[in-house]
Amino acid sequence: MKFLSRREFMGKTAAAAAGLMIVPRRVLGGRGYQAPSDTLNIGCVGVWGKGSSDILSVSTENIAALCDVDDTMMARFMGMEEMPAEKKPMFEKAAKYRDFRKMLEAEKSLDAITVSVPDHNHAVIAMAAMKMGKHVFCQKPLTHTIKEARLLALEAKNRNLVTQMGNQGHAGEGARLVNEWIWDGAIGDVTEVYVWTDRPIWPQGIDAPKEIPSCPSTLDWDVWIGPSPFRPYHPAYHPFSWRGWWDFGTGVVGDMGAHLLDQPFWALKLGHPLTVQASSTPFTADSYPMAEMITYNFPARGKMPPIKLVWSDGGLMPARPKEIENGRMMGDEGGGCLFVGSRGMLMCSTYGENPRLLPEKLMQEYKRPEKTIPRSPGIHEEWVAAIKAGKKSTTDFAEYAGPLTEVMLLGNAALRVQALKIVLEWDPVKMEFPNLPEANKYIHADYRPGWSL
Repeated sequence: MKFLSRREFMGKTAAAAAGLMIVPRRVLGGRGYQAPSDTLNIGCVGVWGKGSSDILSVSTENIAALCDVDDTMMARFMGMEEMPAEKKPMFEKAAKYRDFRKMLEAEKSLDAITVSVPDHNHAVIAMAAMKMGKHVFCQKPLTHTIKEARLLALEAKNRNLVTQMGNQGHAGEGARLVNEWIWDGAIGDVTEVYVWTDRPIWPQGIDAPKEIPSCPSTLDWDVWIGPSPFRPYHPAYHPFSWRGWWDFGTGVVGDMGAHLLDQPFWALKLGHPLTVQASSTPFTADSYPMAEMITYNFPARGKMPPIKLVWSDGGLMPARPKEIENGRMMGDEGGGCLFVGSRGMLMCSTYGENPRLLPEKLMQEYKRPEKTIPRSPGIHEEWVAAIKAGKKSTTDFAEYAGPLTEVMLLGNAALRVQALKIVLEWDPVKMEFPNLPEANKYIHADYRPGWSL
C-alpha cells in the first residue's frame, strides 16, 4: 500500500473537489507567496558591513539564525534604518549566537549559511558547514590561504553542495559582455592584461600596535581570532582594518582581485599560472605593503595564446595606451581592467561594467554578437535558485571560486619572497613552488591549537 504525504493527500483531495482542476499553491497564497516547503532555512555568520547586505539579499528565505562575535554589530544590524519593516519580525525571531560552532550544533534544520566575516575565518566556518551538509555562500576572497582554497574546493565537489563566492560583479551584465565580445574575436588574440585599483583604503606597511587595551565585554575575541596566532585585542584589527594584516586579511589583491582578476580569469579561461613575481613598497612582518605590482604568466589554453597579466594597486597604474583618446578615464575612479589584443583593446571598470573597445573607431564599427551567456538575477539570488534547482552556481567553490582564489593568493606568496629576486614557478598538481621550496610555507599557515579544517 502506498501512503500519501500530507502534500499529496491535500493535492489529490483539492483536485477532486475542483473537478480535477489543480490550482498552484502560489496562486492560493496570493502574489509573491512562497510555500514553506519551498523556503530555505539560512544561518548568517557576520551581520555588519558586508554581512548586513548579504543577509538582506537572501531574506526572501527564512533567516533562522544570526551569528556575530560582536554584540554591538548585532545591535547595529537589528537597528539599521535600511532594514525593511516587513523583515524585522523575522530577524527578531531568529536565534542569536556569538560562536558559529554553537550555531551549527544547535540549528540542525539549517539548509545553508552565509559567511561574511574577516578572511582568516572563512575556511573554518565554510568547511564546518559543508561537513554538515550545508550549502554555503562565502564572501570574497574565498579563503585566507592557497591550501584552504584547494581544500574547500575539494569538499564542495565531493559533497555536491551548492556554493557561491560573493564577488558580485560576476553576476553583472558587463562581465557577460566582456566575455561575449572577447570570445567573438572583437580584439583578436589577447596576449596581455592589466588590472589596477586605488586600494588600500586602510593602513598597511605598519607594525602591530604595542599597547594592549581592554577587550570590550561585548566581543568574543577568542572566536574572532579563530585559527590565527593569538594576539591581544586592539581596535587596529577590529572592526574594520583587519584586511591590512597578514594574519587576518589578504591585502588588496585578496580584496579586489575577486572582482578585477575575475574578468580575465573568466573571459580568457586562465586556470593556473606558470609563474608569478612581485615588487612593492616596504612592508612589515605584520602588515601588507601600501602599493604593489604582481606579474603572472599563464600558458596557452587551446587556441588562446599565452598571457601576461599585471596587477597594480596603491595608486599604481599601467601606462596610458595611445588608443585611449585624451580626456577618457581609464576604468573608473576605483580601478579597471585592460585587455590587449592583436586587433585592439577592451577596457572595463572595476566590476566589469561599461566595457569599451579601443580605439573609438573599433567601438563604433563593432557589430555586437548575440548574448549567449545566461543572465543572472544577482549573485545571492542565483545561489538561492541554484540550491532549489539542484544546480551549480557560477562561482562554485570547486569549479571557479577555489581556482580564482588560488591565483589571487599566489601574488601574496610572491610578495613575501620578492627580496630573493626570483620568479616563482608554480606546480598546481603538487601545490608547491618547485624552484623555491622555502616559499612553500606561504601556501598555508599553521592553525593555533583547537582549530582545524
